[in-house]
Amino acid sequence: MAKKAAQVLEQDEAEKILDIITKSLDDGKANDVVVIDLQGKTSIANYMVVASGTSQRHVASLADQIQMKLKAAGYKSTIEGEEKADWVLIDAFDVIVHIFKPEVREFYSIEKMWTLGKTRPGAF
Repeated sequence: MAKKAAQVLEQDEAEKILDIITKSLDDGKANDVVVIDLQGKTSIANYMVVASGTSQRHVASLADQIQMKLKAAGYKSTIEGEEKADWVLIDAFDVIVHIFKPEVREFYSIEKMWTLGKTRPGAF
């Protein structure tokens, strides 16, 4: 019973983090936002979010805004790739975020590796 309650709390936290991230991407005018449900596929996270920015500056700005909003809400995250900003990875523990320049996203097609199951369009 306690294990089930812990899973529900973890899911609630993941949903809160996901909401902060998707609202931030929407506010920042990210393109082609896709939310991938990773539950039952891997233990690395509950969700993966993939989005595109229009330029390196836009990708970096989107990543900065997500990090600031997560921190303001009391959530920790780590970031990689912000120097070059072709592809930025944010690990918010329950949610992993990939923000790409469009041509880099197309080259790597990362969401195709994870979309054998359900995805949710990111039009929030």
